[in-house]
Amino acid sequence: QVQLVESGGGLVQPGGSLRLSCAASGMFFSVYGMAWYRRAPGKERELVASVTSGGITNYADSVKGRFIISRDNAKNTVYLEMNSLQPEDTAIYYCNVEIQTIAGVRVSAWGQGTQVTVSS
Repeated sequence: QVQLVESGGGLVQPGGSLRLSCAASGMFFSVYGMAWYRRAPGKERELVASVTSGGITNYADSVKGRFIISRDNAKNTVYLEMNSLQPEDTAIYYCNVEIQTIAGVRVSAWGQGTQVTVSS
């Protein structure tokens, strides 16, 4: 019903920046909340940032002031601009999108994950 394609991960030095993108495609009626999660080695998955359909954002304390989440509703795409990256930001980043299917069911979809590595 919905496919999420992530891009933008990679290797960056401490203090550097990356921009992640996640585009939703397929057969669905509408998109609600969009978010980014991450899972670091040996840790639980955590919410990094989220944005509602109305543009209200929320951030984990660890990324406030460094990361910016945004969305382009016309493209069904969510972005995560990551600045001042630190080694502790190293993780697999996953996008999550809530959609309403053609059948009227609200479901949560996950991207395949993109690796972000911060290292000198």
